[in-house]
Amino acid sequence: MYSSSAKQMMVREALNTALDEEMAADRSVFLIGEEVSKGLLQKYGPERVVDTPITEAGFTGIGAGAAFYGLKPIVEFMTFNFAMQAMDHLINSAAKTNYMSSGNISVPIVFRGPNGVAAGVGAQHSQCYASWYGAIPGLKVLSPYSSEDARGLLKAAIRDPDPVVFLENELLYGESFPVSEQVLDPGFTVPIGKAKIERGGKDVSIVAFSKMVGFSLKLSEHNLHKLLSYPGQAADMLAKEGIDAEVINLRSIRPLDRATINDSVRKTNRLVTVEEGFPQHGVGAEICTSIIEDSFGYLDAPVERIAGADVPMPYAANLERMALPQVEDIVRAAKRACYRSVPMFAAA
Repeated sequence: MYSSSAKQMMVREALNTALDEEMAADRSVFLIGEEVSKGLLQKYGPERVVDTPITEAGFTGIGAGAAFYGLKPIVEFMTFNFAMQAMDHLINSAAKTNYMSSGNISVPIVFRGPNGVAAGVGAQHSQCYASWYGAIPGLKVLSPYSSEDARGLLKAAIRDPDPVVFLENELLYGESFPVSEQVLDPGFTVPIGKAKIERGGKDVSIVAFSKMVGFSLKLSEHNLHKLLSYPGQAADMLAKEGIDAEVINLRSIRPLDRATINDSVRKTNRLVTVEEGFPQHGVGAEICTSIIEDSFGYLDAPVERIAGADVPMPYAANLERMALPQVEDIVRAAKRACYRSVPMFAAA
C-alpha cells in the first residue's frame, strides 16, 4: 500500500525515466523507430536515438541485426498495429534465433509501443496483440498497467537477454499512479513472469491486464472520471453487494504466472478473466484452460470470460463502446459466478 504522501507519476514519465536510466547505465542500449521518446535525442545524440522513416520492416531488421552483435536495441512502433509490417523480423529473426543457433546467439531486444484500443481510430489502429505474441516460443510478452509496472517491467525487459514484446496502452500514458521510493530507485525492476495481486478478496478472482486492470479496481474519483466517466469500478460495485473480489494484474502475458492465478482460484473458487482483445484464442482462454487443467476440482462455478466483441473495431463512438468490455460486464460476470454453482450431472 502507498501512503497518502507518495509521489504521483504518469505512465509516460515512468517509461521515459526507465529508458533514460538504462541508457545512462549501459552504452549498448539504443533506441530506434518512429517518433522516439521525448528528450532523449538531445541527451544521447543521433547515434543512440535513431529516428527512422516509416519503414517498420527496415528498422526492425536493423534492430534484430544489432542485437545479434551484442547491442541492446529498443525498437519503438508508433502502434503495434503497424508492427505487422515487421512480423518476419519479430518472429523469424528475433524469437527463433537463440533456439536455431543452439543457444549461441542471444537476442537482447525490446519491441515497444501502444497496443490495444485507442479512442476513435478505427479497426486498423485498435487491436490487442497480446494473444498473438503470447503464442510464440522465444518471446517474452509484457503488458503494464500502472506507473510501477511501466517503469519496473521496461527496465527488466531492457536487461533481459531474450526478445521482449512490451505492450503499452496509449490511453494510460496520461494516467498518474502513486510510486514509492523503491520504485524510483534506478535499480528497481519488476520480475518478468510474476503477476501482482492488486486487491485481495475471497469470493471471486478477476484476472486482467493493461487498461482492464483499471476497470476491475477502485480508483480515485479523479482518475475514475477521466478513465471511465462511470460511477464505480467493478470491485467497488461488487463490494457494495457483499462480493469480495480479488483482482490480479497479470503484468506478464508470456511467461504466464499460472501459480498465482491458480492459488487465487483455489481460495475464491471462482474465476473471471477480462481483456479487450478478441474472445477466440485469447489470453482469457489460456488462463481458463490453466484453471481447468490444474484447479478444476476447486471451482464452484463455470469460469467467465469477458473480452472485446468478435468484430473489427468500429469507428463510431457508440459502436466502439459496444465492442469493448465495460465495468458493468465485469460486474455481471462476477455476480453470475458467485450466484450459481457447477451443475451436477446424473450418472449414466
